[in-house]
Amino acid sequence: MTLPVPDADAAASSARLAAHIADEIAGAGGWIPFSRYMELALYAPGLGYYSGGARKFGGAGDFVTAPELSPLFAQALAAQVTQVMAASAPRILEAGAGSGALAAELLLELERRGALPERYDILELSGELRARQQDSIAKGAPHLAERVGWLDTLPETFSGAVIANELLDALPVNLVAWREDGLFERGVGLQNDTFAWRERPAAGTLLAVSQGLTFVQPPYVSEINLAARAWIAEWGRTLQRGALLLIDYGFPQREYYHPQRAEGTLMCHYRHHAHGDPFWLPGLNDITAHVDFTAMAEAGHEAGLDVLGYTSQAQFLLNCGLAQLLEQRQADGAVVYATLASGAQKLISPAEMGELFKVLALGREIGGPLLGFALGDRVAML
Repeated sequence: MTLPVPDADAAASSARLAAHIADEIAGAGGWIPFSRYMELALYAPGLGYYSGGARKFGGAGDFVTAPELSPLFAQALAAQVTQVMAASAPRILEAGAGSGALAAELLLELERRGALPERYDILELSGELRARQQDSIAKGAPHLAERVGWLDTLPETFSGAVIANELLDALPVNLVAWREDGLFERGVGLQNDTFAWRERPAAGTLLAVSQGLTFVQPPYVSEINLAARAWIAEWGRTLQRGALLLIDYGFPQREYYHPQRAEGTLMCHYRHHAHGDPFWLPGLNDITAHVDFTAMAEAGHEAGLDVLGYTSQAQFLLNCGLAQLLEQRQADGAVVYATLASGAQKLISPAEMGELFKVLALGREIGGPLLGFALGDRVAML
């Protein structure tokens, strides 16, 4: 596959990041775990994919997320958020808010429902994305912008609704190789001034987690997301009352580590092209891995959170009234309705986002069942 050629400035930025990573590898004795490489490629200050200036979301970026596909995504999600806030506190925290499209549309829909939060906090580490989010909210919901604030870290305590849409897949993952002679962690070294795969025996928590996956048969390479487990564990300490709504692409554990996925789920995205080489132009590519939702549910349970529901994105959105929201827009005319119907189809179609994307809810002190999982709850499959 031929990938688009970056402009000179982008190529120079990538070269600076590659040199920075190479220096760290040399300083570490010639090897760093892939999780560290991925962290630098995505988040190195001023140079990483999410901390640099490249446009990421939408038609001019590298990929399109559900909030950009259709406003119906946020409008349906608002039904679940309203229920969570009513059972906890009138606050929202969105972790990794992307372009800001979800925040702007969600605030408008909550206003329409008479359920505006007192505060809408966004946890965002990228200065460039913060600026874009501020612009999206200022343009899309200017009269509600004063309710929105930005955070650098998780709050000490929080009650309300937490939203993480396509966040977990972008957290740095550890790579494990199941070999006939043992378990190895895949890392990155240098060969002739280029990045190359290197393996070392797995150790510590990574070894323990890998050994627990007794059904995985070598040879096999896949990801274990220790960072996502730790992030959820932090919410176990932070969340007093409310729910986390985790929306991402992935599988339950037995499906995640299926024999057909013997090379893992790691994927890179560059200008709407998907490829499998994380060493190509670091800093210009998104690097992601699918989510092991069983591991996420276990991390929540171990942190004292309740597993409140797990289902496909399609089932969740339909439970939250997506079809009714679309029907209400017929009065807006054929062109508007057709556009919305096309977007809704992509959100719920099994051939698009509807089945690959899942929704997992974790919470504390939420009294009744959540409406997003009223039909088709798959918790038993985790």
